[in-house]
Amino acid sequence: MKLKEFICLSTFLLWGTQTIWAQKAAVKPAKKPNIIIILADDMGYSDIGCFGSITQTPNLDGMAKTGLVMTQFYNASRCCPSRASLLTGLYQHQAGVGDMVNTRKESAYQGYLNNNCVTIAEALKSGGYNTYMAGKWHVGTAQEHWPVKRGFDHYFGLIDGAGSYFRPTHPYRPNQHLTVALDDQPYTPGDNFYATDAYAGYAVKYIKDNKTTGKPFFLYMAFTAPHWPLNALPEDIAKYKGKFMAGWDKLREARFNRMKQLGIINSTTQLSPCDKNVPEWNSLTEQEKQNWDDKMATYSAMIDRMDQNIGRIRQALKETGQDQNTVIMFLSDNGASSESIKGNGFTPEMIAANLKPASDPSSFTAYGFTGANVSNTPLTLFKHWVYEGGIATPFIVSYPAVIKAHKKSEQPGHIVDLMATCLDLAGTQYPKTYHNNAIKPTEGISLLPLIQGKTWKGHNALFFEHEGNRAVRQGNWKLVSEYPANQWHLYNIVQDRSETNDLAAQNPDKVKALTELYEQWANRIGVIPFEKLDKRKGDEF
Repeated sequence: MKLKEFICLSTFLLWGTQTIWAQKAAVKPAKKPNIIIILADDMGYSDIGCFGSITQTPNLDGMAKTGLVMTQFYNASRCCPSRASLLTGLYQHQAGVGDMVNTRKESAYQGYLNNNCVTIAEALKSGGYNTYMAGKWHVGTAQEHWPVKRGFDHYFGLIDGAGSYFRPTHPYRPNQHLTVALDDQPYTPGDNFYATDAYAGYAVKYIKDNKTTGKPFFLYMAFTAPHWPLNALPEDIAKYKGKFMAGWDKLREARFNRMKQLGIINSTTQLSPCDKNVPEWNSLTEQEKQNWDDKMATYSAMIDRMDQNIGRIRQALKETGQDQNTVIMFLSDNGASSESIKGNGFTPEMIAANLKPASDPSSFTAYGFTGANVSNTPLTLFKHWVYEGGIATPFIVSYPAVIKAHKKSEQPGHIVDLMATCLDLAGTQYPKTYHNNAIKPTEGISLLPLIQGKTWKGHNALFFEHEGNRAVRQGNWKLVSEYPANQWHLYNIVQDRSETNDLAAQNPDKVKALTELYEQWANRIGVIPFEKLDKRKGDEF
């Protein structure tokens, strides 16, 4: 080879090598997405616009219009169990919160997260995430079990289960006031305080401050809305006054028809009968009807304000240039609540405030069976039970960088799946040990394939147990039992979502097979028959 040819070839090879290096340098690793989980509290299955309600929820509706909507997604039927399952990727008994936060001697029912589980925050920190929380905790009331002790860098919110949105104090829960966990000092709200706005205000602050860190973030935004007491701002209540005077029967029917039009329920679904605890609408006096309208207007206003604050969070993402690369998941911790303000756990002052109109800021009231029956249209029963009215939740995923148009899935998913989904999104492994403690394997399955528009295998079966109420769903079949009757009922849940046609007598073999499946699960995760549990006073929320 001549010298001139050698020089030319060497120059060409050097240029090619530099080009390859430059191309490799230009290919940056995929940026980890920010992850936000937004949890509503005691919100019914059909309580947002895109699931059939007249309540104005343009932000959630917008997320649904350009995101993934799962119409058969499940929670664990009550505040504490659902939160424990969401945070840990385990069934609640495995995490130590098999019932509520009252402390029992049985380890599966100790009332706070144990050391053989990790929270999403703890797991994501190892993947380089900053972790934030605002809102309701309710999975451990003692200070050593608070969010900042379970992986969250910063927290602002309510440690306990419920309280006034304007004056959040808990005389019946000593030392469980609204707190700022940055310094663990009590927080005294001012005259213009409203809890939903305050929680979202901290969320917005976290988002904006995080931008300067150069790290992705995880935000657990656990609103207390629309959990009782019914407290809302006057300007929000005014939007809905008078809209419920047609009565619960007509309102349920109208909502049911909208749900069919939206494709939330299929054509074979029937509207469940009005609950046995709900009287005839025309048996009410005019004043009773107006009081109910006032409650429903206030309840709708609480959801409306929550949606407004979701809008504030989305706007903060947009202003900081993080909206496209942020995954937002929205759901409720259980179905609508039929609870009323009476009995144990309520002070005489609260019971007296229950008699005031819901629109009065000093009231302390709930909407009971009549309101919950509307909120859970068309489903049967409510929070606490494991019929669909207790465990079904709207589930919406927004991820603008990946989901470009509306997608709907009728595959059954579960709140236990959120841990695996978050870790999959972050490219982080679920730990086998944490702080020298063995960690139980997650029970969840990542939803990322569904988010990406791919095939999702899903669960072979899903299981539910809360205070003796039991259920198992496998494929089209659901076996369910209400405590203390302890009688199994069988439904084709795809054809009969409202559980109105019991097929147990016609299908004894299916009942037997699903019963055995349930018992295997219950034994594995530590369920104790409710009648055998230590009968220490339970949490009311």
